[in-house]
Amino acid sequence: MSALDHATSLDAQIDQWRSYLRRRQAIHTADVAELEDHLREQVTILIDAGLASDEAFLVAVKRMGDLDALSREFAHEHSERLWKQLVIAAPEAAGSHAANRMDAIVAFLLALGAAVAIKLPALFGLQLERDASFYARNASVLVLPFLVGYFVWKRQLGARTLLWLAATFAVAALFVNVYPFGPTGATEVLAALHLPIALWLAVGIAYAGGRWHESGGRMDFIRFSGELFIYFVLLALGGGVLTGFVMMMFEAIDIQAEPLFAAWLLPCGAAGGVLVAAWLVEAKQSVIENMAPVLTRLFSPMFAIVLVVFLATVLLTGRGVHIERNELIAFDLLLVVVLGLLLYSVSARDPQSPPGVFDVLQVVLVVCALLADALALWAIAARINEFGFTPNRVAALGENVILLVNLAWSAVLYIRFLHGHGSFARLERWQTSYLPVYAAWAALVVVVFPPLFHFI
Repeated sequence: MSALDHATSLDAQIDQWRSYLRRRQAIHTADVAELEDHLREQVTILIDAGLASDEAFLVAVKRMGDLDALSREFAHEHSERLWKQLVIAAPEAAGSHAANRMDAIVAFLLALGAAVAIKLPALFGLQLERDASFYARNASVLVLPFLVGYFVWKRQLGARTLLWLAATFAVAALFVNVYPFGPTGATEVLAALHLPIALWLAVGIAYAGGRWHESGGRMDFIRFSGELFIYFVLLALGGGVLTGFVMMMFEAIDIQAEPLFAAWLLPCGAAGGVLVAAWLVEAKQSVIENMAPVLTRLFSPMFAIVLVVFLATVLLTGRGVHIERNELIAFDLLLVVVLGLLLYSVSARDPQSPPGVFDVLQVVLVVCALLADALALWAIAARINEFGFTPNRVAALGENVILLVNLAWSAVLYIRFLHGHGSFARLERWQTSYLPVYAAWAALVVVVFPPLFHFI
């Protein structure tokens, strides 16, 4: 192997090591750079002493492992790496228990704050059942700032970033509450549905902690989003079981607990559960990172089979897709789930691994979703041509076009990767770079659609 090849191999190994350290949110970019400088210094000394670059890297990592628990954690996760045995099974860093305890305290205080915030409108006479439209528009404005605050504290973000994030939520609250939405209007429903998507970008910026412009930082946020969803669902299921037992016990003594559940437990539990789920993701990351890829591998084949059967049925029967409003929503949700499976499979996959059977399955899934999206777009265009433009149809048209572009280029990059004409990292960069497009479209729907369609 030439000297250039040795240098390239060494840089690739150090790049993997550095990328992993950057995913550990407990350290800052400057700390990673300092650790990398120390690692490279050790490698250079060992190479000058006569070791090959790969051997020098292993020995340097061993020495770093003796000095820093982060390298040990890296070795634990990458169990297939040769140098895992060099640094594994070392004691935890001093003070970690105290840091974890403080993290839990802050998260639960913010969860309590979110629960209180969701009930604050009641002080002004706004009730959940009677003023459901208000709560639907403002739920994300009331809850997500506490999630952003958690990551602002955890990542130690600067005052400038904090001001930009606060301004984002203030502007969002202004638009959804100042607009004179018509009663049961479509633009109000669209604003309520799209505002959380737009504000989720602000959560991502806070979560990335200064790494949002890096592909790795955005991919970490994708992992977090999937893991948060899993934990939130688990919390909701557990809370539902607990609530059922509580209601049953109180009914046994002729006390109806259902009003208490509807007015307090459900909204406060859902609001606080977002913060608790986020804390669980951060605290139990090693557990959930094993769960989510398993779920992805389980459901990807199922969705691929469903889409293949659907497309085959359309082809054999020659029937067109007649999509009404509810069917269109369900169809778009299906495509979003498929995109989520693709995103999480990309985030959980080792970019250095060669193509495998699961990659072929993912290509089948993406191509089938692409064809299904094209059918949906055809149906939407037909309805617009027949009945004209409405807020729902235009929103559906834009969302399906955005999905089509993402799926189409993802299919191209994935197929090129399978044929050895491109790297998996290009697909990963494409997916992470496309995230702001969804947020921008959601913001457009919230801000522009209501006046454009006269708030109907």
